[in-house]
Amino acid sequence: MSKPVSPTAIGGFTVGGIALLLVALFVFGGGRFLQADKVRFVIFFDSSLNGLEIGAPVKMQGVKVGQVTEIALQIDPKATKVYKPVAIEIDRNVLTSSEGTAFPRAMNRKEREANRDRLVAAGFRARLEMQSLLTGLLYIDFDVHPDKPPVFTGLEYHGLLELPAIPTTVDEIRNTAEEVAKKINELPLEDMVQDLSASLREIKTFLTSEDIKKSKVALANTLNEMEKTVKTLNHNLEPLLTNTNKTMVNTNALINDFKPIVANTDKTLTAATAALDRSQDSMAKLDGAVGPESDLTETLEALKDTARSIRNLADYLERHPEAVLTGKDD
Repeated sequence: MSKPVSPTAIGGFTVGGIALLLVALFVFGGGRFLQADKVRFVIFFDSSLNGLEIGAPVKMQGVKVGQVTEIALQIDPKATKVYKPVAIEIDRNVLTSSEGTAFPRAMNRKEREANRDRLVAAGFRARLEMQSLLTGLLYIDFDVHPDKPPVFTGLEYHGLLELPAIPTTVDEIRNTAEEVAKKINELPLEDMVQDLSASLREIKTFLTSEDIKKSKVALANTLNEMEKTVKTLNHNLEPLLTNTNKTMVNTNALINDFKPIVANTDKTLTAATAALDRSQDSMAKLDGAVGPESDLTETLEALKDTARSIRNLADYLERHPEAVLTGKDD
């Protein structure tokens, strides 16, 4: 006869089953039912995802704010292109305002889009970075890159909002090198080399032509003649300059010797003028006897005018003795 089942045992099995179910939900479900404070996004990277694993950190300014939750591949058969969506979750409690409040919780998609757009407008972009050169593992760096325009694929992945991604530094260098190489390949290098070779041949032909040889000879002869001319000028100018110097010295000595003569002449003329003035006074007393129109009166007036002119000339020569050689300026 079978033994009746104990209600206690049934209850124990039931509690154990519920406990195992909860553990399974935490382990295999990642505890998503407790993710009320998690904000999820999707990022489409063009770079290689080799080294990126589920659970890789998502960092902002070097601080871990979330982790990678999913990595998948999407194949577009029309464009024969492979897209690599990476789902991430960000801990809302890590992102706080200056007042200490957490990142605002979005209750609907419109609010989530508004929160995402504020981050994008602030310049936040996602980029893959190396965790360690030894392991080769990658992480997602969510940082400010305002000089990089936000690019969205517009694809859907489990209804998640998309964050814009930018190429890695290595990819940017490689893309730049490829663009430079492409532009170099597009250049008509063969034609350029041929043109350069033809130009060099023409230059060589020109330099070895008879005209250039004649020009070199003519130039050498001209330089020789110029050298002879300069030597002749130096030979002829040296005595001329010496004589000119002596002439200037003699002229200065003559002017210095002439100064006392002019001074004495001035004194003599001054005395003569005074004597004529006295004679004029005497003639005035004899005016009644001789008459104003007598020859003696006219002679004395002429002598007085001559003495005055000679005196003026002497004054000018005293001030400008060089006028004896150069003449009087007008």
